[in-house]
Amino acid sequence: MAQSLKRQSCSWHFEDEYLRQGHKFLAGVDEAGRGCLAGPVVAAALIFLDRNACPEGVDDSKLLTRKRRQVLHKTLSSHPGILWAVGSASVEEIEKINILRASHLAMQRACASLPRKPDWLLVDGLPVKLLGEKHRAIVDGDAQCFSIAAASIIAKETRDLLMEEAEKTYPGYGFAQHKGYGTALHMAAVTRLGPCPLHRKTFGPIRQLSLPL
Repeated sequence: MAQSLKRQSCSWHFEDEYLRQGHKFLAGVDEAGRGCLAGPVVAAALIFLDRNACPEGVDDSKLLTRKRRQVLHKTLSSHPGILWAVGSASVEEIEKINILRASHLAMQRACASLPRKPDWLLVDGLPVKLLGEKHRAIVDGDAQCFSIAAASIIAKETRDLLMEEAEKTYPGYGFAQHKGYGTALHMAAVTRLGPCPLHRKTFGPIRQLSLPL
């Protein structure tokens, strides 16, 4: 029997839970670029000071078109009722400490850069030791929690812009199109040109090519 594919949409359920406990400033946290073969991993942390600042259509960034993400990013990043910050971990850090720990480091940096210290963190995915005890990890949180979903949009759009800039420094790889993900276009370019300094050379698809720098 086919299972229903209907998913739970974003709500304020998790924020309400912690507001009832007396926490006032709740930050959603998410990352972008963990599964890429090139470029940094970028995280965002975001606090809604005013729920009315949340624009219509905020959702998991992966479910939005680029055009829609751009519109929402502009609204979220410019509204006075929203505090936000980004953090990243470089390719060199990813290679040194592994992508999971680098993703957590990017999250920690984003949270530390917020203009106001949050009382509690709502984090997409699994627990993050670097964030301390005052956080709640929510699997698929970017599809359930408005604060996390908004952070996912900031993180994704920030990283997309970085990869578009990378195209200017490293032309020919198609970074502006695939943003570092392992598409056929990307792999064909790496096979033809060899890895560039933005490539994560410990990642299987890049490592297996055994090409010179």
